[in-house]
Amino acid sequence: MDELEAWLTAAYPRAFRTACLLLKSAPDAEDAVQEAFLRVWRFRDAIPGDDARQAWLYRVVVNACLSRLRGERRWRERGSDAMLADLAASADPQRDAEDAALGACLEAALQRLPEHLRVPVVLRYYSGLPEKDIAVAIHRRPGTVKSRLAEARRRLATDPSLADWVSLEVAR
Repeated sequence: MDELEAWLTAAYPRAFRTACLLLKSAPDAEDAVQEAFLRVWRFRDAIPGDDARQAWLYRVVVNACLSRLRGERRWRERGSDAMLADLAASADPQRDAEDAALGACLEAALQRLPEHLRVPVVLRYYSGLPEKDIAVAIHRRPGTVKSRLAEARRRLATDPSLADWVSLEVAR
């Protein structure tokens, strides 16, 4: 039991960040992660071995988030891009301001992606899951995950709001 508690405590920050990016609301993310962790506790005997454990946890977290998204649409009005800026911080105020502006721009571009493309992007690039774990988390084949990530990257690369940022990075 202590091992499960330690594992969930260590996994909470990434699970919460993932939920924030999917739900765009800190209170909803807290509720979704709490619901997911309660499910993990309830089905603790079904937790797979070490290799599949992380993917299994993210499948539970993503399912809790998707349940919230499908069942409660008012999250859109309550969501705040400013909340996402609070998730990361560094010691350089200028860099923080640039990162916050880029983060807001990227968040808006991510929100324009359809859900079936946005979820794999968040799991891959914000939560750091490998493609095979994403496949487990979203109940799809690895090839489907790979093609969805490629399509999401293609759409993000052609998003006009991100074009200015790409040209700024090239100039640096």
